Amino acid sequence: MQRTNIFALGGASVFIAAALGIITWHFYGYFPPLPAAGPVTIWILALVCVVLIVVVRRNLKEGRIGLDRSQLDPMTVARMMVVGKASAWTGAILAGGYVGIASYVLPHASELIAAGEETPVVIAGVLGSLALAVAGVVLERNCETPPPPEGESIG
Repeated sequence: MQRTNIFALGGASVFIAAALGIITWHFYGYFPPLPAAGPVTIWILALVCVVLIVVVRRNLKEGRIGLDRSQLDPMTVARMMVVGKASAWTGAILAGGYVGIASYVLPHASELIAAGEETPVVIAGVLGSLALAVAGVVLERNCETPPPPEGESIG
């Protein structure tokens, strides 16, 4: 599996921000209220990624990755890597979405009651999504296996 490209994450985020910004500027009056549960869920996912980062780093530092009962299974580490990759992409896409909505909500917060009420939700969504993307990338990078020492076979 290849590393997640940071520029691809940024590009996807910018594209989603532009697309949702255009939609929001034209159809904001038709949108239902943004639920606060969205950013809360995003922050919980970011926290889960941070916990997984700590677990993987601790086991790598202590050399406890292997097939023994007292060790962290390499397949579990591989699954954590997939969670990291998915979290990075999810965070980047959601960050773009919240930034697109913020492009309308923040300038109109003093004029529109709905925009004023959604400002904290949008800000929490942007920050939580960025935290999720960063935590996902860090988790993915920490789950990579180092190359085998000189002279040792891979298989």
